[in-house]
Amino acid sequence: MTAKQTRRNFIITSAAVTGGIVASAVLTKHSTNQAAPPISMSERVLGRTEVKLPILGLGGAGQTPLSWHNKEADAIALVEKALNLGIRYFDTAASYGPSEDYLGKVLPPHRAKIFLASKTDQRDRDGAWRELERSLQRLNTDYLDLWQLHHVSFTEELDTIFSSSGAIKAVEEAIQQKIIRFAGITGHHEPEVIAEGLRRYPFHTTLIPVNAADKHHPRPFIPVVLPVAQAQNVGVIAMKVPAYGRLFKPGGLSGMEQALGYTMSQPGVHCCVIAAENVEQLENNVKIARAFQPLTASQLEAIAQRTATIWEDGTFFRAWT
Repeated sequence: MTAKQTRRNFIITSAAVTGGIVASAVLTKHSTNQAAPPISMSERVLGRTEVKLPILGLGGAGQTPLSWHNKEADAIALVEKALNLGIRYFDTAASYGPSEDYLGKVLPPHRAKIFLASKTDQRDRDGAWRELERSLQRLNTDYLDLWQLHHVSFTEELDTIFSSSGAIKAVEEAIQQKIIRFAGITGHHEPEVIAEGLRRYPFHTTLIPVNAADKHHPRPFIPVVLPVAQAQNVGVIAMKVPAYGRLFKPGGLSGMEQALGYTMSQPGVHCCVIAAENVEQLENNVKIARAFQPLTASQLEAIAQRTATIWEDGTFFRAWT
């Protein structure tokens, strides 16, 4: 048995044992809350992954109990409601506090029907592998549908990632061992860095900010990253859709209808992930996603114009690295 086979067998065995215990408990506790109604959200194929997903996924960080300690009951209720509402894409990361643990308490019985994504912010092979193993154990699964290089912000990071001992080696090994299905790159700092990452490597997806304030920023993501992604049939997942609600401040957007409508009307965007503070907010987000219809060019321009005086607050995350 090779070292790689040993690693995969360890991961599968550990996840199966832990997942079996937790899944059994979840199935027993929530046996009356498993059948999800047919989804009615629009679906799109996520680039060349050939996976068809609803346009709205659940974000696992930010203003949500999923990333807050001592909020397990609220987090579990949120995830269960998401499943019942037809959400199949769940987004998390190794650095999102207890998010992976919470998801791992609910999702195992539904694993075959969902698209589960996590991330690593490690730039070297060994560090990335350690985080992948921990993510799988927390999530109680033996594979991820999507594993992403998290918040890549600088060209120097790309150089490290693609070096002989860089994180891309862990990505390639994990794909070869069928521990992950697809690989992605994410970032919210510099669009040109993400575009360069897509040019350097055939990632399956990218997760980037796509919102109505983007066009006012001197270095916007939409015109820089989307054309590169479209040319390579990369799946584009939008984040920061309402910018943590900052786009709804006085003088800004009227609500999530405009925020989601703007994002999902951008050519080349396949889906978005939005966190929810509570079940009621999640239900409202799903209702809006179900009613989504692509907007016209004039409608998009009018929505973007509403952020002209608040765009700096709406792109606050650009300072994060």
